[in-house]
Amino acid sequence: MSADTDISSKPVSALPGPLGYLDRWLGRAEAFILGAGVLLMALNTVANVVGRFVFQHSFFFTEEVNRILIVMITFAGIGYAARHGRHIRMSALFDVLPAGGRRWLMMLIALVTSLVMFALAFFSIRYIGSVASSGRVLSSLQVPVWWIFLWVPVGLSVTGVQYLLTALKNLVSSDAVYLSTEVRDGYDRN
Repeated sequence: MSADTDISSKPVSALPGPLGYLDRWLGRAEAFILGAGVLLMALNTVANVVGRFVFQHSFFFTEEVNRILIVMITFAGIGYAARHGRHIRMSALFDVLPAGGRRWLMMLIALVTSLVMFALAFFSIRYIGSVASSGRVLSSLQVPVWWIFLWVPVGLSVTGVQYLLTALKNLVSSDAVYLSTEVRDGYDRN
């Protein structure tokens, strides 16, 4: 793994000024949400297993808590993957273009993807409204079901911001093509 794609380091941003601040803040928030979500899910599951086998009683809420955490991790993770250029991409046409063509194509891809993410966030908010008006609650926790889905528009919006920042990074930089604000296009030839 090259230094450009090291995801274990503290979030930094190559963007200037307020955009860099937003980018760093989002990076820290994503890392915290993902780490806390995975740890909470593991703790919840292990505690349930211990309760079931040692005390012969399962926690009644384990499945619902894990369901909430899976939604949270999934939709926080898409923004994190976009930040680190980790999404799957079809690059046959992209790879044969010269650097200038790749940069413009990457800007187009990032802008279209950003628009799609913002549109999906809008539609998810409408869906959450319809679920909220239904009055459904989780059977064990008695929490409104729509609370689970709040992570969906948040994650989609953060992903949209990441792709928008990627398009801006490619617009202002002339030294390389960027898959995200931090990750340059290229192959690791180790």
